Amino acid sequence: MPGPALRPAIPADVDAVLRLWGAAAENDDRPVDEPGALLALLERDPGALIVAEADGRIVGTLVAGWDGWRAGLYRLAVAPEFRRQGVARELLRAAEERFAELGATRAHAMVLDDNTDAHRMWTALGYSRQERWSRWVKPLPCARVR
Repeated sequence: MPGPALRPAIPADVDAVLRLWGAAAENDDRPVDEPGALLALLERDPGALIVAEADGRIVGTLVAGWDGWRAGLYRLAVAPEFRRQGVARELLRAAEERFAELGATRAHAMVLDDNTDAHRMWTALGYSRQERWSRWVKPLPCARVR
């Protein structure tokens, strides 16, 4: 049986994506994702959010953001019942193809330190952890949430 179909997200997918993230993504210690922010991403960079769809349902996501300089991977999430079936690998392959077409020479991924299952997957797919770097974060007020 073929795996889920991959495609860029569209505005009609926002609620389903947010539901998936609520059920399958790491959400601790982060602000709640808002529909307006996701719509703004789709407007600014329509190909950035890649979704995996099976039986009319979104079962995986990966944000493959490109700012013209850096290629960033965020919000890799796969529905629990679709894990260990190659969905994450296919999402990552699609993201890397996107980045290559855009001219990126390196991609970075945001992965929680205690998500050791994810560490094994990222390592198996050719990524390595940078020990010398830390991410510094400051929540900002946003006037542009729709």
